[in-house]
Amino acid sequence: MKKYRTKGNIIFDAIIYIIMIFVLLVCLVPFIYMLAVSLSDPKAIVNNKVSLIPIGINFEAYKQIFRYPNFFRAYGNTIFYTGVGTLISLIMTTLFAYPLSKPNLWGQKIAMKIVVFSMFFSGGLIPNYLLISNLGLTGTRFAMLLPFAISQFNLIILINFFKSLPSEIEEAALIDGLSYFGVLRKIIVPLSKAALATVGLYTAVFFWNDWFNGLIYLDTKQYPVMLFLRNIVNGTTMVGDAAGSADKATIAISIKSAVIITSTLPIIILYPFLQKYFVKGLTVGSVKG
Repeated sequence: MKKYRTKGNIIFDAIIYIIMIFVLLVCLVPFIYMLAVSLSDPKAIVNNKVSLIPIGINFEAYKQIFRYPNFFRAYGNTIFYTGVGTLISLIMTTLFAYPLSKPNLWGQKIAMKIVVFSMFFSGGLIPNYLLISNLGLTGTRFAMLLPFAISQFNLIILINFFKSLPSEIEEAALIDGLSYFGVLRKIIVPLSKAALATVGLYTAVFFWNDWFNGLIYLDTKQYPVMLFLRNIVNGTTMVGDAAGSADKATIAISIKSAVIITSTLPIIILYPFLQKYFVKGLTVGSVKG
């Protein structure tokens, strides 16, 4: 489509590009700075010579992390919470969203109102803690998985996506003898890869970044890596002590930066592979309300 180039359009495009570049820099510069600090020589960090390029390449911070046993345990816990939590969430959300996408289902409107209401008005921290505690989930890994199995926001995305699928396909499958569960498993799910990838990415990011629920529900050995990172940043965990160096404070700064890089890099790498599904899932899921 040929674009009509006027002075107003050119100015508008220029403003959009400036805003995009500004947002890109705001997101990218801190990450590059952390990477540069984690790879720089301690003397360069002390003398404030490090900006966006590492000064005197030094991998000591990463060696310290990899020698610290709790880091790999926390990393393994996070991978478990992210993988299993995302799988449980996708299954539960799909099973809940499919019947709610049927307008002729008895009680569908009331159920949708309850979903939307609970999205804006939650029970609060103390009632949730009492509920999870009374269910006997505190101190177990299920406290990080089951309470967050269904997100209302993700549920609404899937419901709208299922509504956008042609009903004739489902009707033909029912006539051929498939049950509703068979239709969901053999037809709806394969056609919903974009929406499921979007919801899966949202859920994976949530579980990967979550540290607060681990702090109040889990034991120390069950902590995720983000809680490990939070303790390092707050000084609760003194990984710098393991260095045996006179300049522990400087090494601690490098270790904090290295932990930030190693804990955020995997989830950042995941984005490019799911980007095409991510955009398509959001746009298609927003067609019907």
